[in-house]
Amino acid sequence: MRNIIYIYILFIGIFSIGCSEDTISEIGTGKLAGTVVEQSSNIPLANVKISTNPASSTTFSDDEGNFQLDEISSGSYSVQAELEGYATAFEAAAVTVGGISNVVFELKTASDNNKSPLTPNLLYPEDGDIIFTSDIEFVWSSASSDNDDISYILQLRNGRTNSSEIYTIVNDTTFSVSNLELGTSYFWQIAADDSINDKVQSSISQFQTDLNEDFNFLFTRLQDGNSVIYAGSSKDFGVEFQVTSSSTNSYRPRKNLDVNKMAFLRTSGGVTNIFTANLDGTDLKQITSSIPVNGFRLDEIDFAWAVNGSKIYYPSFDKLYSVDATGGGTRLIYQTTDGSFITEVSTTDFNNNVIALKTNNSSGYGVKIFTLNLNTKTIERTILENVNGAAGGLGLNANASQLIYSRDISGSENDQYRIFQSRLFLYDFNTGLSTQLETDVALGENELDPIFSPSEGSIAFTRVKNNIGATPSIYNYIFNDNSGDDDQLLFLNAAMPDWEE
Repeated sequence: MRNIIYIYILFIGIFSIGCSEDTISEIGTGKLAGTVVEQSSNIPLANVKISTNPASSTTFSDDEGNFQLDEISSGSYSVQAELEGYATAFEAAAVTVGGISNVVFELKTASDNNKSPLTPNLLYPEDGDIIFTSDIEFVWSSASSDNDDISYILQLRNGRTNSSEIYTIVNDTTFSVSNLELGTSYFWQIAADDSINDKVQSSISQFQTDLNEDFNFLFTRLQDGNSVIYAGSSKDFGVEFQVTSSSTNSYRPRKNLDVNKMAFLRTSGGVTNIFTANLDGTDLKQITSSIPVNGFRLDEIDFAWAVNGSKIYYPSFDKLYSVDATGGGTRLIYQTTDGSFITEVSTTDFNNNVIALKTNNSSGYGVKIFTLNLNTKTIERTILENVNGAAGGLGLNANASQLIYSRDISGSENDQYRIFQSRLFLYDFNTGLSTQLETDVALGENELDPIFSPSEGSIAFTRVKNNIGATPSIYNYIFNDNSGDDDQLLFLNAAMPDWEE
C-alpha cells in the first residue's frame, strides 16, 4: 500500500515540473534594431524618434542613423519613425525571444506628401492704379492646398528711394499700410509660405500715390502722445491722410501755395523750431536753429509766411524775427517796448507791409492785438487791449480789411491759463468795430484758432469743451447763411486748422 502511494505522489510531482518548464519557454524578450535614412539621398538621419505600438520604450537614432531598443517583449509590433520636416513612417517588426529584429526606414521629406499653397493673385491696388491716399489696404487671393497654415510675406518697395518694407501676415489675405509717401511709385509682391514647400511668389504690381487737389486742409491730431499733422478734404468728410510721423511732436501747420510747401513747429528736446516740407511731408528741412521759437506756451505760438513765401515771420519772447524759407538769413524785425511777449503773427495775401500781432504778459494775459507797419515799425491799428482774459487766433483776410480772432468773454485769468468761454469775433477795419459771430456754440464750449476760407465766405475754427482733456473738432461757419443749418463739422479729433486752395 505504501508503495502505491509513493508512486502516485512521484507522478504528480513529475507532471507539475513538466508543466512549469513549458510555460517559461513561451515568454521572453528580444531586441529591435534598425537604421533611418533619407529616401532620396540615402543619407543617415539623426535624432529620429523611434517608438512602437504596442508601446514599449522610445529611443532616438544616432548620428549614423542607427537605433536599438533592448529588452522588448516578444511579439508583433508596428514601429514608428518621426522627424520634423519629414513624413512619419511605419514598419512592421516581429520580435523573437533572444533574437534581434531589424527594420530600415527611408523617410520622405514632408513636401513629398504636401501640396504648395496657391499662387497669390494681387487684387488691390491693381497694376497701374493711381491712389489719392497715404493709407492703403492691400488685398490678394490665395489659399492652402491642404490644411497647412499659410504665412504671406508682403514686400513693398518705394520707387523713389528704392527702399523696401517687409510685412508678414498669417492666415489673412488683407493688410493695411499707413503713411505712404504721396506722389510716389510703389511696387508690391506677395509670397505664400507653408513652412514646408518652397515659397510661392505672385507677380509684381505697381501703383502710384498722388496728391489730391481736394486735400485743402491741414490740421493736427493727438496720436501716441504727440501732435501729428494731417491733411484732409473740406469737401469729403473723413477723407484725410497722415503727413508727419506720430513719433515726433509737430503742430501749427501753415501752407503756402506760392512755393507749394508747408511750414510747422516741431518740439524736440525742449526746443521748438520751424520746419518746412512738401505737402506730403517729404523733403523735410529745419529752418530755424540759432534763434528758436519761444515765448508763452509753445502750443499758443503762431507764425506766418510772407506774401510770396520767401520768408517766415516768427516770435521769440519779446522779439519778432524773419527767416528765409530756405533757412538762414535770420533778421530781427520788431521788439516790444514794454517787454511783453509776441505770441501770434498773421500776414495778408496782397500787402507785404502790414502784419497783425498779438502780445501778452508772461502769464498769457494783458492781451494786445494790433497791426504793424513793417517799413516804419510803428503800430497802425490797435484792435484789442485792456480786456481781461485770454485772446488770440489771429487771421487777416487777403486785403487786410478784416481780422478774425477769439476771446474768452468770461474774463477769467487763472494760473492754469484755463479758458472758459472763448467766442469768435470779426473786426472790420473800415468801421473799427468788432462783432461776435453767432455760431452754434454751446455753454461750456470754447471756439479757438479761426481762419478765413480761401473764398473768405466762411471761417474754419476749433470747437472744444472747456474741461481739461476734452477732444476738439474742426467746424466751418458760413457768413450770411440764412438756411438755419448748424455749423458744419469738418474733422473729428482735430485742431489748429489751416485752409488753402
